[in-house]
Amino acid sequence: MSDQPRVRIHRLATGVPGLDEVLGGGIPELAFNLIAGAPGTGKTTLAQQIMFANATPERPAVFFTVMGEPPVKMLRYQQQFTFFDPSRVGVDIFFINLIEEVLERNLDGVLERITQEVERRNPSIVVVDSFRTVVRAMDEPGTSELDLQHFLQRLALRLTSWETTSFLIGEFAEGESRNPVFTVADGVIWLLNELERNSSTRKLRVTKIRGQAPMPGLHTLRLSDRGTEVFPRVPQETPDRRKPQGDRLSTGVPELDEMMGGGIVRGDSIMVAGPTGSGKTILATQFVAAGRKKKECAVIAVFEEQPHSYIRRARDLGLPLDKMIDEGTLEIIYLRPLDLSVDETLQAIRERIERLGATRVVIDSMSGFEVALAPGYRQDFRESFYRLLRALTTLDITVMSTVEVIESTDYLRFAPYNVSFLADDIVAMRYIELNGELRRVISVVKMRMSSHASELRLYSVTGQGLEIGEVLRGYTGIITGVPQPTK
Repeated sequence: MSDQPRVRIHRLATGVPGLDEVLGGGIPELAFNLIAGAPGTGKTTLAQQIMFANATPERPAVFFTVMGEPPVKMLRYQQQFTFFDPSRVGVDIFFINLIEEVLERNLDGVLERITQEVERRNPSIVVVDSFRTVVRAMDEPGTSELDLQHFLQRLALRLTSWETTSFLIGEFAEGESRNPVFTVADGVIWLLNELERNSSTRKLRVTKIRGQAPMPGLHTLRLSDRGTEVFPRVPQETPDRRKPQGDRLSTGVPELDEMMGGGIVRGDSIMVAGPTGSGKTILATQFVAAGRKKKECAVIAVFEEQPHSYIRRARDLGLPLDKMIDEGTLEIIYLRPLDLSVDETLQAIRERIERLGATRVVIDSMSGFEVALAPGYRQDFRESFYRLLRALTTLDITVMSTVEVIESTDYLRFAPYNVSFLADDIVAMRYIELNGELRRVISVVKMRMSSHASELRLYSVTGQGLEIGEVLRGYTGIITGVPQPTK
């Protein structure tokens, strides 16, 4: 076996948040890549974002446009993105229009113009947008399919032979991959815009990239004023930083801490399940406020009400969420778009965690979270929620999630999504009829790797939060909701 060292391929950072992670470390330098997708999926924006991230005066970027619209029109819209710096155009970013050569039906002329500009400017990045426009324009009597394929092969050969990283942009429908360019390309990035019922979601998939392993699957892509942003389907692996078992956090309710054997084990995910009005949000608020006494920071992700309402209700209970925000120890994220993805939610939460150094996270509620997701993401809600919990708890973050449960005689059915097994701990709340009154009971159903009380205790929601009272004794059938006195 040869001892000769292996060739190391340098990777370029794309400048697109999340894309380098999906690609397996970035774009291989000098690779010939294809960005494919239907019109309007964000191909041009993605390519230009990569250009602006990598171009320098010594090694500029050249963008060849063969679209029917003039470059001035394209640039007017692209300038709306924050990554686009107009002062760099003509300095290290060059836009060249090939429409005249295309209209003359001169394949050799198109290729020659590209060659001249590349050899003259010695660019680090070359983009041709869109090469399929060239092919369609030449598709007339006298131009054979062989001529077109020959042109495409010569273009691909030249792009791969130059010391440049190149991108061809092409309009392809999903599944349309018989074109020879897919074989020649070193990397293939698909952009999709999926419509399901009244929801539209953008996605990205890397089907090919030579020399490295991309992250499999479809990843959420979003267009904003910053350009494109990718939310990887599988969060970046992080070392498990969980502290040795025994370090406990207070829920903010002393009696509940006692029932849980001393509080929540740090780094656990705890699910608080109960019907409307049972006090789930109040418990979550007390959990966050308890962290302030230990100088811990927190993040709350809310889906069902505006942050100002959330803060006002906490203030009425004497819980200082507004003071925590002023101190910079709490951030409340309001996530309510109807085409949300779990990956976007995770990214938003992780950004706040890193900014604050937060150790407590509240998701209020899973029910609102599920409704806010695009229909396509709801189908995989259980898998997605597991990924979210896993990504947070491996960072030693303690996560409390509230979940709405419709009252029924099946007291042990704690979550309508069949995700209760994902939680380390479960606290169940419910209503019962007792002596002609509607009362509330609370119990600790589950604590993974920890002992806990198995009793059912009465509790009430007061102006100071949850107050847990005595153990409910002397009755049978409590979990049916209509207990009977013990004879």
